[in-house]
Amino acid sequence: MIYARDKYLDRLVSRKHNGLIKVITGVRRCGKSYLLFELFYDHLRGSGVDEGHILRMALDSLENRAYCDVEKLHKWILDNIRDNDIHYILLDEIQLANGFEMLMNSLLRMHNVDVYVTGSNSKYLSSDIITEFRGRADEVRIRPLSFSEYVKAYDGDRYEALDEYLTYGGLPELLHFRTDEQKATYLDQILNTTYLLDIKERKDVRLPYVLDNIMDVLSSSIGSLVNVTNIKNTMLSTGYKGADEDTITKYIGHLEDAYLFEICKRYDIKGRKHISSTRKYYPVDHGLTNARLNFRQMSDRPQIMETIIYNELRSRGFEVDVGEIACRKDDGEKMALVNQEVDFIARMGSRSIYIQSVFRMDDPDKKEQELRPLMRIRDSFKKVIILGDSMKPHYNDDGILFIGLIQFLMDENSLNFRIIGKSCTCTRFSD
Repeated sequence: MIYARDKYLDRLVSRKHNGLIKVITGVRRCGKSYLLFELFYDHLRGSGVDEGHILRMALDSLENRAYCDVEKLHKWILDNIRDNDIHYILLDEIQLANGFEMLMNSLLRMHNVDVYVTGSNSKYLSSDIITEFRGRADEVRIRPLSFSEYVKAYDGDRYEALDEYLTYGGLPELLHFRTDEQKATYLDQILNTTYLLDIKERKDVRLPYVLDNIMDVLSSSIGSLVNVTNIKNTMLSTGYKGADEDTITKYIGHLEDAYLFEICKRYDIKGRKHISSTRKYYPVDHGLTNARLNFRQMSDRPQIMETIIYNELRSRGFEVDVGEIACRKDDGEKMALVNQEVDFIARMGSRSIYIQSVFRMDDPDKKEQELRPLMRIRDSFKKVIILGDSMKPHYNDDGILFIGLIQFLMDENSLNFRIIGKSCTCTRFSD
C-alpha cells in the first residue's frame, strides 16, 4: 500500500550532501524502511540520479545475510562505486552489520558518497545508533502516520477515518487489516512481542513484570501529571513489590529510548522556568496504549484527543511543554490563587503558541474554565482552543483562535489561520 510521508521526505532531501550520516529513527514499524527504500529512492531517480549511483542494501533480507560481515559490506560498497560522482548509500537495519561503526567512519572519509541508514531491533534501538555517531550523524525522526497522512490512504470519508484513527492509531501496517479483531490483535502482538520484548532483551531487564506494570500505569495516566513516587505508590497499591524509584526511573528511560513514550515537562509561564516535580508522558501512538488497556478507556475521548494533538505538534517540528499559570478563583468566601493548566505550549524557534485541547465546551462554566488560563497570559503569543467538534477556524473578541480537531489535523498550517476584515474568510500566513 502506498502512503505519503511528504514532511519526512522533505526533511531527508534537505539534508543531502551535508557531510553527515543521515540516521532515520523512530519507533519500530513506523515506516523507516519505506521512507528510505521507496520514497527517497523514488526522489533520487526522479531528480535524475541514475540507478548505478544508488546503492541499496537491506541487511535483514536472507539473500543479503553475507553482508552482515562488515568487511564484505565495505567491499561491496567499494566495488560498486564506479566514478567520482556522488553515490547514495542506503543501508537498512545497519545494526545487523557487526562493527558497523567502523564502516560508517570509513564512509565519512570518502568525498563521493552520501550515506543514509536505518536501524533498530533488540540489539540496537534507534536511539543507540544516534549515540554511537554523536556529532557525525544527522537524525531524521519519523513517527507513525499523522491523521492527514492516514486519511489519504484510508478507504472511506474523513469522519470514518477519524473514528478508526482515534481507536487504533497510525501505525502504517494497520491499513492492511480489515476487521477490528485483526487490528486489535496486531497492536497487542507488536507491543508485547516486538517493542517490550526488544527492551527486555536489549536492556537486560531483570524485573520484566515491573516494566510491564510501568507500561500499564503510563498508558492509563495519559494527560495526567505523574512522577516516579506516584508510579511506585500505584504499583505498591496493586501488589507489585521490589520496584524502587531508581529502577522505575531507569525503566521509564528504556521506554523513552524505544520511542514508545515522550516526556512533556511542566513550564511556569509567569516565572519562565521548568517545574521538575511532575510531568506528563505521551505515547508515540495512542493505538498502542489503547490496545494495552484492552480498549477499556475508549470512552475517554478527551484523553485520546490530547495525545493526538501532542503528537501532531511534535510531527510539525514543535517542542512541547505543559503550561502552568496562577489564576484567581472565587471559592464562595474569598478569592484564592490557584495554578491552572494550559494543555500545551508549542515552541519553534522564537515562536510560541498556547493551546487548550477541549473535547466539548457546551456550557458557560466549561468555557470559562478553559479560557481563564489563556486570558491570564500577558504576552503576545497566539492562543488557540482546539475543539473535538468539527468547526471552521475563527477568532473570538479576545483574539483567541477556535478550530475543530479535524480542521487542525488536516492542514499543516492550521495554526496560522487569520480573519480578513470582518468576514469569515480565512487565509494562511507564515508567522
